[in-house]
Amino acid sequence: MNIGVLLLIIVGGAAGGLSTLYIAVSLFGVLGYKIFRKVKYGASLFH
Repeated sequence: MNIGVLLLIIVGGAAGGLSTLYIAVSLFGVLGYKIFRKVKYGASLFH
């Protein structure tokens, strides 16, 4: 296989993996922050 094609596969795979990881981490981060505010301040989970 051509080195350029392999490089594109690696870079594309890394970009997809990192963006998926960022979305998953930020989802749980926002949920954790909202639950923390609900427990500590009694704030709504929906605002």
